[in-house]
Amino acid sequence: MFVRRSVPFALAFLAMLAPVVSAQGQATPPQAAGPPLPLDEAVRLALANNQAIRAQRLGIDISKADEITVGLKPNPSLALGFDGVPVAPSQFNATFFKDVAQYTAALSYTFERGGKRNERVLSAKDSTDVTAKSVADAERQLRFQTIQAFINVQLAKSTLDLARQDLASFSNTVEIGQAKVNAGDLAVGDFLQMSLQKLVFETDVSAAELSLIQSKASLRQLLGYDNVAEDFDVAGDLSHVKITVTLDALKQDALASRPDLQSAEASLKMANDEVDLAIANRATDVNGNVNYSRNAIGPDSVLGVGAAFDLKVHDKNQGNIAHARIAVDQAKQTEAATRATVLTDVASAFAQYQTNDKVLTLFESGYLDQAKQSLDIATYVFQRGAGSLLDLLNAERTYRSTELSYRQALAAYVTGVFQLNFVVGRQVVP
Repeated sequence: MFVRRSVPFALAFLAMLAPVVSAQGQATPPQAAGPPLPLDEAVRLALANNQAIRAQRLGIDISKADEITVGLKPNPSLALGFDGVPVAPSQFNATFFKDVAQYTAALSYTFERGGKRNERVLSAKDSTDVTAKSVADAERQLRFQTIQAFINVQLAKSTLDLARQDLASFSNTVEIGQAKVNAGDLAVGDFLQMSLQKLVFETDVSAAELSLIQSKASLRQLLGYDNVAEDFDVAGDLSHVKITVTLDALKQDALASRPDLQSAEASLKMANDEVDLAIANRATDVNGNVNYSRNAIGPDSVLGVGAAFDLKVHDKNQGNIAHARIAVDQAKQTEAATRATVLTDVASAFAQYQTNDKVLTLFESGYLDQAKQSLDIATYVFQRGAGSLLDLLNAERTYRSTELSYRQALAAYVTGVFQLNFVVGRQVVP
């Protein structure tokens, strides 16, 4: 009787518990993919969330904190003394503190000479400027890395679309071939060869799918995994847009805008200011002091004034001055090398852009249309029994190779356009 009554109760309890268990065990819904991600937004996310860049930006704040430290004046020093305590306890009496003990107090302050503090502050500000320009250069590199990763996703999408189109088209051809075999118009051996060729197209689709997954993962790493959905998509397609730029104009813009060159120039200024600081440190500081003492014998209270300073007989900061002057020569060489690197980068990127443009123009001048027409003709002739299987397979292979090469050339061209902005250091090409 107990079992019969407990069964309905258990079923009712489980029914009440089921929604709770379901709610607890339910997986957190994935983040919605949202609209396709445009390039500008991708760059913004990377600059805002990349942890390496955020860490480098903190270096600017650290350098500004150092400016506060070096700008502080020395603290005054206060010394208090108590003298005349007898060693033998028998000599200690009730009037000791009044008639025997001696009290002293001294206040001292170091007066810096030679403009040391101003030179320290100037050098610290130079360091902040160098750090800020180094961060700007790191942001420039991150921006281009993000653009490259974005273009790689666009290329992977385009390649996957081509692979699927080719597979669908060839699958249709294989179906026609099967019908021809059934009708006795195509040899079984030729059909098997055609059917095996389909494996190549299926493999292309799998490889393109993998490439898209990997390229998205690389882009997502730059943007921050938590900032975009796992199945996010990118907006826009690769396109050939002509631009008008000249090499001389790009060089002038690069010399005026490249953050790494500006950092090298700021480092040279800091090195010169370090020489002035080393020379200023050669000046002798003066430690002035005022003394007060209360004596049991003689005047009750007396004042004294004194000054102390080093005699610059041996150490005149010669080593640090020589070190700073050599650092200036080193900074000059670094600045000159960076300037040459900037000009070389611009020339190389411009030549790469021109080459990519020529290659792309060749594809668009008629080779793409010819490859498509050749495939259409070979397919049409084969379907009507007038063409050979070998001609059809060659036409398919040529079309696939031409289209793939064109899309890769298009991605290289778009990358080259953005690379001009990268080597110049600012946006000179829309």
